[in-house]
Amino acid sequence: MLTLLLLVILVALVFEFINGFHDTANSIATVVATKVLTPTQAVILAAVTNLVGALSGTAVAKTISSGLVDTGMVNITSEILICALIGAIIWNLITWALGLPSSSSHALIGGLCGAALAAGNNNPDVLIWSKTAVVWTENKGLLWKVVIPMVSSPVVGFTLGIVIMGSLMAIISGMNSAGGVMARMARPKWVNAVFGKAQLLSAGYMGFAHGSNDAQKTMGIIALAIFTANSAGTLDQLPYWAEFLRPDGGEQDIDTWIACTCALIMALGTAVGGWRIIRTLGHKMVKLHPIHGFAAETSSATILLTAAHFGMPVSTTHSISTAIMGVGFAKNPHALKLSVIERIVWAWVLTIPAAGGVAWGLVNLLFLLH
Repeated sequence: MLTLLLLVILVALVFEFINGFHDTANSIATVVATKVLTPTQAVILAAVTNLVGALSGTAVAKTISSGLVDTGMVNITSEILICALIGAIIWNLITWALGLPSSSSHALIGGLCGAALAAGNNNPDVLIWSKTAVVWTENKGLLWKVVIPMVSSPVVGFTLGIVIMGSLMAIISGMNSAGGVMARMARPKWVNAVFGKAQLLSAGYMGFAHGSNDAQKTMGIIALAIFTANSAGTLDQLPYWAEFLRPDGGEQDIDTWIACTCALIMALGTAVGGWRIIRTLGHKMVKLHPIHGFAAETSSATILLTAAHFGMPVSTTHSISTAIMGVGFAKNPHALKLSVIERIVWAWVLTIPAAGGVAWGLVNLLFLLH
C-alpha cells in the first residue's frame, strides 16, 4: 500500500510537470508575441513567478482535496487517484500535441470526478454538487467551485479585456487630443516603449497568479491520497525514511513539503516550455502589441488571484484566452480569427467529459482485472 501511495505522488508530480509546460504558454504567450522578451527570458520569468505564486496559499488545494468528492461515500484508493491523474495527463498530452490551449485544471477535475463515479458504482451522490454556507464565499461543491467559475471566468476575462484595453485606448486618444508633449507621448513609438516595460510587470503578475491557482490543484490530489491512506491505516507503521508522509493535520491541511514539492516541479515544467500553444495564443488569435499584452495579462491575472482567494480552481487557459479575445475585440472586432477561437472553445467543452471518460474507463478496467 505504501508503494501505491508513493506511485500516486509520482504520477501527481508528473501531471504537475506536464501542467507546467502545458500551461507555460498561458503566462508567457503575450510577452513573447509582443517581442518584449525572448522565449528563454519569458520562460525564466514564468518559472520564478510560478514558484512564488504556488507557495502563496492553499485554498484551491483544499477544494480539490475535500470539496468535490464525498470521501465518506466512496473509497478513494491510490489506484483510483492514479486513474484520475492518467485521465488528465492523457487529455493534456493530446491537446498539447494539437497545440490547443485546453484547461489542465478541468482535465484534473474531470479525471477526479470520472474516477470517483466509477469507484462509486456510478452513483452521482459521490460527487459534492453543492453545499451552501451562510457566507456565500464559503460555499462548496462542483456547482460553486467549478461550474459557475467555468462559465463566468471566460465572460469576465473577455469583458475585463475590453474594459482595460478600451480605457487605455481612451487615455491615449485623450493625450493625442491634448496636443504638445502629451500628443508626442501618445505616438506608437512611445506607447510601445512604455508598455514594453509595463508588460514585464504584467507578465510577472500573470506568472504569479498562474502558480497561485494551478500548482495548488496537484497539492490537493496528493493531500487527498495521503489522507485516505492515513484513514486506512497505511501510515501507521512507516519506515523512518517515509515519516515525511505522515500528515500534520486533517483532510483539509496541506503539509509544507507538499506545497514546496509541487511548486518546484511546476517551475521545472514551466522551464521546459510549451511553444506549440504559445503560437496559438500569441500569434494566431489576434496580432498583439505591448499595450495589448499588458491589458490581457492584467485582466487574466486579476481573475486568477481572485478565484484562488476563494478556493476556485479556475482555468488559466480560459481567463487568458478570453482576455486576449476581449483585447482584440476592443482593438478591432474584425481582427479576431474565429476559426482558431472555435477550435479552442471545442477543447474547453470537451475537456472535463474527455478526461473524466478516460479515468472512468480506467477504473472500470481496473475492477475487471481484479
